[in-house]
Amino acid sequence: MDTKSTGGGLSHCNLDRRSFLKLGMTLACGLLVPFPVRAAINASSSATRSISLRNTHTGESLEKVTYFAEGQYLPEALREIDVLLRDHRNGEIRTIDPKLYDQLFELGRAMDHAGPFEIISGYRSPASNSELRNQSRGVAKRSFHLTGQAVDIRLPGVQLAQLRRAAIAHRAGGVGFYPSSGFVHIDTGPFRTW
Repeated sequence: MDTKSTGGGLSHCNLDRRSFLKLGMTLACGLLVPFPVRAAINASSSATRSISLRNTHTGESLEKVTYFAEGQYLPEALREIDVLLRDHRNGEIRTIDPKLYDQLFELGRAMDHAGPFEIISGYRSPASNSELRNQSRGVAKRSFHLTGQAVDIRLPGVQLAQLRRAAIAHRAGGVGFYPSSGFVHIDTGPFRTW
């Protein structure tokens, strides 16, 4: 940016076309994420984070497990959650992307809901994913469930459409809407909706 000053202050600003476009894109991108969501993310970046979960297939639950405190993820708590999100078909456990837990934490805050998220599907082994693909066209061959980056959820007392809108506003990854199956899919991949 080229600025010209005449004595006491800034008189005008000359922007070439490229600088002007860059500035416009920067401002536009900043507006894509709603201010309340950005503020929530910034405010909680070092705060303690806890989530409550219930696996609908195994009946197991975790109540307000603190997985992040004093600026770092807590390995023992992460492992507890990983176990709850295991492939319920064969018991296979995989390390889950902690950003997925952050998404759940932020969604719970956005919905002002402290109750447990009901987990329909967390990690999915390749064998389970293949089996599900044979049963339904809606299962992706390269699903984020395979890499521990996705979870299918619902939140008791909250309409699925409302949960979907909150996840989309968060813009933290993929958001899929499955009203006939009774869940919302979220993942830590690129932002997209379906």
